[in-house]
Amino acid sequence: MFVRAYLRASTSDQDANRAREALASFAQERGLHVACWYVENESGSKLARPELFRLLADARPGDVLLVEQVDRLSRLTSGDWEKLKAEIASRQVRVVALDLPTSWQLASSTTDAFTTRMFEAVNGMMLDMLAAVARKDYDDRRRRQAEGQATAKAEGRYRGRQEDVKRNAGIADMLSRGMSWSQVQAATGCSRATVAKVAKRVA
Repeated sequence: MFVRAYLRASTSDQDANRAREALASFAQERGLHVACWYVENESGSKLARPELFRLLADARPGDVLLVEQVDRLSRLTSGDWEKLKAEIASRQVRVVALDLPTSWQLASSTTDAFTTRMFEAVNGMMLDMLAAVARKDYDDRRRRQAEGQATAKAEGRYRGRQEDVKRNAGIADMLSRGMSWSQVQAATGCSRATVAKVAKRVA
């Protein structure tokens, strides 16, 4: 059994690696080792996520797909969630999420077959419920955001997303002093895409 950890952030300005330590600690506490990390910056509302499907393609029956929260795996519509579930089931991969205690038993290689089947059944129901909640939360936030923008536009206050000028100036300075992109990311906590964007300006 291999543990394959999936880390996702919605945008390039967010740090997808934020939960790496928590996932590694979870595995270590159970005597397991995370064999592979799959990291991407894609919306959880999209089914087409290259790293997630690379993980599933790499996986073997009985492997664990480890995530911090179910919403890291899915903010999908009902139809797309069914497609993803079918792919996970066809690969015989066990989904384990830190926010879903009913899934933790699936990270054990010592559980008997009957107990494993029982936990898989319970876990499947809980995954469905949390995936539905995650999608509702996504839809609600999008609706509130649109309403807020419409109100701001009507009042002449809407300016769109503002650049973090101070942070980007610091990134530019570090790059000009010869620091690597990885060092800049570690120092600032920003995404690789942000470093790339600033690097183009100072090239």
